[in-house]
Amino acid sequence: MENILLIRLKSIGDVILTLPAVRMVRDNFPAAKITFLTSAENAVLLRGFCEVDEVIALDRAALRSRNPLKVLGEAAGLLRRLRGGNFSLAVDFQGYGETAWLTRLTGANERWGRPSKPGRKWAYTHALTEVARGHAAAGHLDLLQHGGLTIGPVHNEFHLPSDALEMASGFFAEHKLDSKRPTLFIQPFTSGAHKNWPLENYLAVARHWRSLGVQIILGGGPADRAALVPAQAEGFVSSAGVPLLVTGGLMFLSTLVLGGDTGALHLAVAINRRVVMLMHEVIPGSPIPFQHPDWVVKAPRPVAIAEITLEEVNAAVALALGASPVIRSNPA
Repeated sequence: MENILLIRLKSIGDVILTLPAVRMVRDNFPAAKITFLTSAENAVLLRGFCEVDEVIALDRAALRSRNPLKVLGEAAGLLRRLRGGNFSLAVDFQGYGETAWLTRLTGANERWGRPSKPGRKWAYTHALTEVARGHAAAGHLDLLQHGGLTIGPVHNEFHLPSDALEMASGFFAEHKLDSKRPTLFIQPFTSGAHKNWPLENYLAVARHWRSLGVQIILGGGPADRAALVPAQAEGFVSSAGVPLLVTGGLMFLSTLVLGGDTGALHLAVAINRRVVMLMHEVIPGSPIPFQHPDWVVKAPRPVAIAEITLEEVNAAVALALGASPVIRSNPA
């Protein structure tokens, strides 16, 4: 039996964008044992990768700590799993120095990667370096094809665990939300301030659609709870801080997901939810919703996301919801 290792350490969206490639590896090696190496904080995502048989969760915090025992313990355990996996193929979907070393340490006869710098080619038996700058998910498929795999129909599918969906259903019930009614899930925050549309604008959109009978949920991570207090003061439901896969469940139960360039929206696309993504710029290689460039509302100029107007966003939401309301500049 083939033992295959796939590597992508971070971040949420980038791990999600390996889904089509993971499916393609499975299509080419139906009987293989597929292991995925990722950062510990992203390991939960692999529960939705039905093609993956085993997960190696790397505690990068332990490796970077100043505690020699933690560093040596984590490093020794990782090396043991990399060498003991008897991998015939290792595929590095990240191409950083750290992941290049991890790929080389597997000892796999076949090691494929897209090194971000030419000096890292030494780690791979097949290094894809001269490629057009395109979508990350498509680039992963290019790497597999460069290694000799057959590229068939592309599938971007995340299988939401049943317990996450049950918890999301419980959240709906607790907050008196009806899954049969139109629901707009808003994810207002991203990993960088330059990618964030102003919260007040999102709240204006939320007020508008609530006035038209659409249920509103505002999501976020634990660190976003305080920032969403103003939304809760207006009576909006906030799910900030729920587990990541429960956020996936909430988006699955919603009609539409609105937000910026963030992992949650890439997850929404992979669970077959309609999204509207606000982006500070769109250039070749930008992480737009995979296979759905028409789901983007882009800034009128680079790094000027605040200049996207309420009218533009409400129009995009209306189109996605199949609605035709009167769009107002200052929704009540």
